[in-house]
Amino acid sequence: MGQIPDMMRAVVAEGSGGPEVLKVVQRPVPRPGDGEILVRVKAAGVNRPDVLQRQGGYPPPPGAPDILGLEIAGEAVGAGPSAGRFSIGEPVMALVPGGGYAEYALVHESNALPVPPGLSFEEAGAIPETYFTVWTNVFDRGRLQAGETFLVHGGTSGIGTTAIQLAKAFGATVIATAGSREKCDACLRLGADSAVNYRSEDFVAAVKEATGGRGADLILDMVGGDYIPRNYDAAAQDGRIVQIAFLHGPKVEVDFRRLMVKRLTHTGSTLRPRSPAEKAGIARALEDKVWPLLAQGRCRPVMDSTFAFEDVAKAHARMDGGEHIGKIVLTL
Repeated sequence: MGQIPDMMRAVVAEGSGGPEVLKVVQRPVPRPGDGEILVRVKAAGVNRPDVLQRQGGYPPPPGAPDILGLEIAGEAVGAGPSAGRFSIGEPVMALVPGGGYAEYALVHESNALPVPPGLSFEEAGAIPETYFTVWTNVFDRGRLQAGETFLVHGGTSGIGTTAIQLAKAFGATVIATAGSREKCDACLRLGADSAVNYRSEDFVAAVKEATGGRGADLILDMVGGDYIPRNYDAAAQDGRIVQIAFLHGPKVEVDFRRLMVKRLTHTGSTLRPRSPAEKAGIARALEDKVWPLLAQGRCRPVMDSTFAFEDVAKAHARMDGGEHIGKIVLTL
């Protein structure tokens, strides 16, 4: 595998602000501890939490490096004590609590997964954060069942494109919201049964119309703000709403009577601060239930664009612009 150097290139935010605060710096190559593997990174996904961290609003959890990046794909090149799951040179992808935008990254081996055959490193680097997030929120917390109607906001985001494909693969009817005709068409091509342009249509009315007045059994929302009361309107009796972010802010005035009258469940979660053991449980569920779908080509990451590692500011500018469809990935 060649010699592992002492130093590596990594991306940190110097201060907080726009993409221009991102800087490529030299850092020591980390050494794997108990149960950890060292990965030579070939690709790293760019995600909304990275943007929040860059802006100063999402500090890394205790013990995580200040290097940005939550998902990687590459080759296992080193292993700490008791880590024996992956052989040296094996292609892996992993969810990391930080440190992904670097030439080398550490991950607990239980939070890493093999790269399914037929996927490039760029595609593999686009999978962990979104697939872990969708699995734990849509299928675990949200309990989506075959035959139910699922509404996902932001259908062309990394989360949205993943949620559409997985919900369809597991037998749900899918309604997606997106901000343009082009983005709605992209949702339909991915398998959504209907797509709502939220700039020109009222998604509550559209969901009611698509479901014969019933509403959606499950809603995945990363918008928050004024979407929260509207989600309550769009939900079916006994519906569930899972909150994963707040693009429109976390505070809003809501009439909670609808929660009672409709017997709704409104829950939410974050992924990054969870323990390696909790993330390992999600990884095992993905390997069991979803990795066969990836291997068969029944779902795969939707790629918007790739950027060279040193063009990280351009990658963040692409995400900030909001025009992307699918995942933005850094390549090393």
